[in-house]
Amino acid sequence: MSTPALLDASTLLDRPGQRRSAVRSTAPRRSGAALLPAVPRPALVADFLAIAALDPAVERLRAAPAPVRLILGDTAVEHAADFEQARTDEPGLLVDVVAEGDLGRHPFRTAYVAGEPVVAEDGRRFLIESAATLRAEPRISTVRLIMACRRTHVSAGDRVRILHHLDECGTGRLVECAAVAINAQDGVAAVLALAVEGLVAVDIGRPILPETPVRRRALPYPDPFGF
Repeated sequence: MSTPALLDASTLLDRPGQRRSAVRSTAPRRSGAALLPAVPRPALVADFLAIAALDPAVERLRAAPAPVRLILGDTAVEHAADFEQARTDEPGLLVDVVAEGDLGRHPFRTAYVAGEPVVAEDGRRFLIESAATLRAEPRISTVRLIMACRRTHVSAGDRVRILHHLDECGTGRLVECAAVAINAQDGVAAVLALAVEGLVAVDIGRPILPETPVRRRALPYPDPFGF
């Protein structure tokens, strides 16, 4: 299912920030000899939404799910996560997006640092996404390159040719898919624009290269023709 069709980004940027009273930190962090500004939480939420939109395993994304009891060792804590994902690779996932300055005040900070699993009573896994995970390379650069193509116009002819090519070959190389977009000034941008729409899937865990694999995604609505 196409995640962008289900999300109102402006609403999600505001709502999760109201679910915890922690003050957002703007203190700089030290990396070697250079001082880097802390990434503000709204920017991390935007990164999280972009990654979810391009991840074909994410079938549905919901903000502000109801509080649940999370189990850590022998302790149970009621907690309201920022987001809930329905995924193809696990029954469900609860996610908090936390700025670096807020990690020290998060109720599951110890488990996050130690890498200990936190699971809800109903079996859903809980995790914390921070700047360290959301902005890991090469994924974040790949996601930004793809999202930069979201306003690229793809003609009806190019759209059909690209999708038909993938129907025929199953998985195609990016350079091959771009070559069938004969009306576009930039064939690669046309293919990546379809990825933003949720019509094709690109491996966001690797850099964008000529051999980057591209494949069709399931339609976000019932297909009356059964293709």
